[in-house]
Amino acid sequence: MSSGEEFPLQDTRVLTRGSLYRVRRPGHGDPRATRAFVVVSRQALLETSFSTVVCAPVYSNYHGIATQVQVGPGVGLKSASAIHCDNLQSLPRTSLTDYVGRLSPGQLEELDEALRVAVDLR
Repeated sequence: MSSGEEFPLQDTRVLTRGSLYRVRRPGHGDPRATRAFVVVSRQALLETSFSTVVCAPVYSNYHGIATQVQVGPGVGLKSASAIHCDNLQSLPRTSLTDYVGRLSPGQLEELDEALRVAVDLR
């Protein structure tokens, strides 16, 4: 390819940590046809062509534990929900096509803390 040619959007877009996407047929035994996920991979990885991305699923239930972050309509979701950091999943980059929204800086800090707790980092 010459340097002036453009690649298709899904192959060249740079994902952003803290962005939410609705994923069709999420797999891993998920009974839902679609599920929202939050991108949690480090930004340096997201700026490469690496084919998979670490994400945390969003569920409608919130149990108040330290590995969950409350989110809702403010980030593009239909209702109050929670990011579950105890269920991290590696998803193909190509499955992240239906953009929902983005976490606020404060929510990103909460996500970082929930991830630290989930993987027992001190």
